[in-house]
Amino acid sequence: MKLKTVSISFLILLICIVNIYAQVKPIDPDNFDLTYNPGDNFYLYANGTWIKNNPVPPDKSRYGSFDVLAEENYVQLKDILESAASDFGKKHGDNKQKAGDFYVSGMNTEKIEKEGIKPLLEDFEKIDNLKDKIGLIKLISFYHSKGVFLFFNVFVAPDQKNSQFNILLLSQGGIGLTDRDYYFKEDERSKLIREEYKKHLKKMFILIGENETTAGKMSESVYEIEKNLASNSRTRLELRNPEKNYNKMDINGLKNLASDFDWDLYFNEIGVKELKEINIRQPEFFQGLNVIMNSADVEDLKYYLKWQLLRNYARYLSSDFENENFNFYSGVMSGVKEMKPRWKRVLDVINGNMGEALGQLYVEKYFPAKAKTRMLEMVSNMREAFKQRIENLSWMSPETKAEAMEKLKKIDVKIGYPDKWKDFSTLEISSDSYIENAKRSSNFWFKRSLNKLYKPVDRTEWGMSPQTVNAYYSPTQNEIVFPAGILQPPFFFADGDDAVNYGGIGVVICHEMTHGFDDQGRKYDKEGNMIDWWTQEDAEKFEKQTSVLIEQYNNYKMLDTLHVDGKLTLGENIADLGGVMISLTALNNQLGEKINTELIDGFTPLQRFFLSYSQVWRQNIREKELMRRLKEDVHSPGEARVNGIVYNVPEFYQAFRISPESYRFIIPENRAVIW
Repeated sequence: MKLKTVSISFLILLICIVNIYAQVKPIDPDNFDLTYNPGDNFYLYANGTWIKNNPVPPDKSRYGSFDVLAEENYVQLKDILESAASDFGKKHGDNKQKAGDFYVSGMNTEKIEKEGIKPLLEDFEKIDNLKDKIGLIKLISFYHSKGVFLFFNVFVAPDQKNSQFNILLLSQGGIGLTDRDYYFKEDERSKLIREEYKKHLKKMFILIGENETTAGKMSESVYEIEKNLASNSRTRLELRNPEKNYNKMDINGLKNLASDFDWDLYFNEIGVKELKEINIRQPEFFQGLNVIMNSADVEDLKYYLKWQLLRNYARYLSSDFENENFNFYSGVMSGVKEMKPRWKRVLDVINGNMGEALGQLYVEKYFPAKAKTRMLEMVSNMREAFKQRIENLSWMSPETKAEAMEKLKKIDVKIGYPDKWKDFSTLEISSDSYIENAKRSSNFWFKRSLNKLYKPVDRTEWGMSPQTVNAYYSPTQNEIVFPAGILQPPFFFADGDDAVNYGGIGVVICHEMTHGFDDQGRKYDKEGNMIDWWTQEDAEKFEKQTSVLIEQYNNYKMLDTLHVDGKLTLGENIADLGGVMISLTALNNQLGEKINTELIDGFTPLQRFFLSYSQVWRQNIREKELMRRLKEDVHSPGEARVNGIVYNVPEFYQAFRISPESYRFIIPENRAVIW
């Protein structure tokens, strides 16, 4: 809502803003849009001019603070890769040689263009020679070991009810569209995506030499197989339920679900010689898979296998395949206008295949030690603030509070980079072939994963590489992890004031902590086991508290006909709200009365806290990408992550003198309060 009336107190705030000298600062008033009132749309008030001045680049689907920082990291990583590629004295077998040679192979477009589809011809021949079910299962197992997960996914991860040990998991998969609902929904967007997807399938088959008629037949066959797989797949909302996606059984239980699939042969072929227990995450999917395997024509299955290879390897092939892959998955799905430069695409591949090896080189050159020291201090402050908030919760019993504080105390913290780096010594990388490097990398990771089976979980391992601009919480390990990549402006200012850092990286810290107590994380105990440690009454009260947030976000309109899905995004919204509340408590502990009085560049620390939080989530996003994310993403869009949270926070109203007449004013009894 545009500003219509301005209070005297708000005019005073504007005068403070106008007098700030123009300089790059943690809080830059040049990014504000003063035609908006903080009480009507704080997100646009704090970011409106930045949004106007920073349109989405043609090679992106969205552009915001995460992307600005990622671009800086790209430049640093490119420097590392180019240096490694041109270092002829590098030692064969070390990380520098592997990263450099992988980069050289990916930048050798002359060779890649000359080869065209040739790197997959041997694979296609294997598929063409397929005769029976035994051959099919052998092919499935062979490509699973290469990281091409035909029909379903298989991986090793901590056992959710015995988190000290790893277990084998099988889960739904095998479809080419990014969400199972696209195969069935009758809204205009879903129908368009289905039609464009079928065209894409046909074009890819034409590129491998099939004529129009045959390519059309192949695309229809593939689509029908995928639609059948999708019909037995759970929705994204159903996948958020950890209890329903935990179904531990032995091999006989799996055989009962899919009796016509030779599981003994499959597991033997992928290298699992002694199978104990398995978590079949979606049992009904494997029942449906059994039907598909029995009813599908062998020729149709061959088409499906070829398509899955094309989909997985298109980015490593000549430009005709890469362009067509981009046109659908980035163009149709997300509205991106053009591909990233070649060097960025290759860098993304290296990050995906050997990110920690590249990260070791990144940390040596770019990560300042003092950032880790200050982060550890902040985490300690945040943990204490969270403890205070648990103690003061009015809706939770002393019994559950005690369990919650025990879990909070046990949260492990990892900052910057691992203490022990992953060993890439057995991964062979050369400058000869881009696609072969990718295949060897996938096989390396698959073997590495299977090698963990039924062994104790290595809690020193990281799930993100150090250069990643992100953070995460692991429920089975009860840990929060902050890679070096995110410990930079606008999230973290090494020499910045507390208010800015608590509103930025501080909220991120508390966001990740809160994930241990959101609608999913609360179902795991302090050791990372899926055990119910709540009283029945407290669990019901938690559901009641979170229902307020669900309703608020269900009513948050992003496009004329589309809203945020309050249930799908609940976990992230709980973490956002908890992140702000807890970090704000920590800041108040740190500053006391100064939080409302001590001015920096004309703003109180309380104001700077909320402004810092808002600028973290500023972004422009293409309409197609927004539509896709509203359907698929468990995170709310940036605007909703700001406006959907701050109007629930009492201190926000105090900081910006928000009156009851303001458009987004929420009366106190209707505000969401969880942690």
